[in-house]
Amino acid sequence: MRYVCLIYNSADTDGTLTTTETEEIVRAHFRVDEELIRAGTLIHADALEPPEQAVVLRLRNNELSATDGPYVETKEHLAGLYVIEAEDMEAAKAIVARIPCASVGAVELRPVRTLTLPE
Repeated sequence: MRYVCLIYNSADTDGTLTTTETEEIVRAHFRVDEELIRAGTLIHADALEPPEQAVVLRLRNNELSATDGPYVETKEHLAGLYVIEAEDMEAAKAIVARIPCASVGAVELRPVRTLTLPE
């Protein structure tokens, strides 16, 4: 089964890590990524730019509107994501436990829904 791991950072702690701490987390992510690739469980992983660079688009009555910034008022923001393949939720949790940012933020683990076209 495919899972999405959404990595959240707290706005309260953004910028509080030292350069050395930040670089170590990045190196740890690359190490975990390589391990997950070798194990065949990593489908995709990316970090995201800060929420200030986000644009939210909505189409209503054939009119597109854009709003700058993140779409919700919150102290946490989406900072990155992994798409993984795991046998079940317990196996997926074990993979998430290896994601370095889980130690400084939070990771939401959500199964991917497979949609089919109605007949």
